[in-house]
Amino acid sequence: MERMQSSQASTVVDVGVGPVSFEDLVRVARHHARVELTGEALAAVDRARAVIETLAAAETPTYGVSTGFGALATRHIPTEMRAQLQRSLVRSHAAGSGPEVEREVVRGLMLLRLSTLATGHTGVRRETAQLMAALLSHGITPVVREYGSLGCSGDLAPLSHCALALMGEGEVRDAEGTLMPAADALAAAGLEPVELVAKEGLALINGTDGMLGMLVMAITDLRMLLRTADVAAAMSVEGQLGTDRVFAPELQAIRPHPGQALSAANLTALMAGSAIVASHRTGDCNRVQDAYSLRCSPQVHGAARDTVEHAATVAGRELASAIDNPVVLGDDVESNGNFHGAPVGYVLDFLAIVAADVASISERRTDRFLDTSRNHGLPPFLADDPGVDSGHMIAQYTQAAIVSELKRLAVPASVDSIPSSAMQEDHVSMGWNAARKLRRSVDGLSRVVAVEVLTAARALDLRAPLTPSPATGAVVGLLRTHGIAGPGPDRHLSPEIEAAVGLVQSGAVLAAAESVIGPLA
Repeated sequence: MERMQSSQASTVVDVGVGPVSFEDLVRVARHHARVELTGEALAAVDRARAVIETLAAAETPTYGVSTGFGALATRHIPTEMRAQLQRSLVRSHAAGSGPEVEREVVRGLMLLRLSTLATGHTGVRRETAQLMAALLSHGITPVVREYGSLGCSGDLAPLSHCALALMGEGEVRDAEGTLMPAADALAAAGLEPVELVAKEGLALINGTDGMLGMLVMAITDLRMLLRTADVAAAMSVEGQLGTDRVFAPELQAIRPHPGQALSAANLTALMAGSAIVASHRTGDCNRVQDAYSLRCSPQVHGAARDTVEHAATVAGRELASAIDNPVVLGDDVESNGNFHGAPVGYVLDFLAIVAADVASISERRTDRFLDTSRNHGLPPFLADDPGVDSGHMIAQYTQAAIVSELKRLAVPASVDSIPSSAMQEDHVSMGWNAARKLRRSVDGLSRVVAVEVLTAARALDLRAPLTPSPATGAVVGLLRTHGIAGPGPDRHLSPEIEAAVGLVQSGAVLAAAESVIGPLA
């Protein structure tokens, strides 16, 4: 998925006291933009730090400043042991296991943690915040493992692996991707590790940043993929001699879901000028209604769009949040439950449902091309010599396998909870798990749509001498110039599928259609 959305990154992203935008997160996470803290952010950090130092000097214990953590919060920690307390917290919580998490995910969660530090509600020192910004700017990425977060008390283990790198401990990858000790990478970049002091360890690890970063990137990808799904659907409706009349705006207006109207408008625009569609507009056409997978494409794609925008609203609220516990408010520190990942976890799970269902209808449209009882005059499986050749028979198997997996991934993670920390943390969100499976769902959706595009393009070629619309024809032309040949005898199909996947994930398929008719809605 790191291939998606390969737009040009800005050179520097400024992190201030306000929320990070979707666009800036993608620039930093995927395109390695450098990061700088604004003067306003540094001033806010300094104000909050002064509050922490006052409380740390007081005789009265303050949670997170002069006490243990979680179920051990009842112990008052003496002043001389507080640096050790912070080191022990980070080391013990950096307990992840499994394969490495993708670089873009780690960079995204680091940026979001830095954004929370910059709000002036966490109490870290400016040098600690500046070092995190420097790691991002130098491309130093801590090694974070797949398993370890319950999505409550923040993404503790993933963030702890990042905090460990600030201490000069653990493993990182440098800007070239080379695995090395954190101390070596910091030294090579001319950076000094920090010795964490009161409150800093907790402030670095107590946030929803991992699941939120993955949510923002998934929304970014889905916005593009759902427009690409409209392109694929238009090619399928056209190639299966369907009607575009069902997408007329007056029909959409009587069921006023905004996403449905946008998707239908896209389908109409994409099919405009098609000689194939024009060929069966006359009264001698005996078709009464198209199948649901063709006729109801805007209803499914539109519902998916509306769900994505609901998720974007939730993500925007979370981006504007300062997630930590305890938090600095005015001249005091207060405990809270804002680290619970339920709001993010729910929409992550909702989007997995979206990905599964859009992939499901895409697979159904593809399958119709291959069956002579439903494909309106095309050869079986679009094969060159049916029986000798199998055409796209097994490409649909690949789709079906992915769709089946996506249905399993649509089972929500956020309905599960396993108590932790001696029952102090007795209800957790599992939002990190929801985010991890959503990434696989988005990747699977892109592959299913790619196979539909590949199959529909072959069908459109087989409708010759009738020609497709200029927009869908541009997509066919794109495939043909990227190593994906037209109809003919069977050949090794996997490379063509992977080429189509790359064109979908990069946004090239969408761009080809838009180059003719302008931006899709």
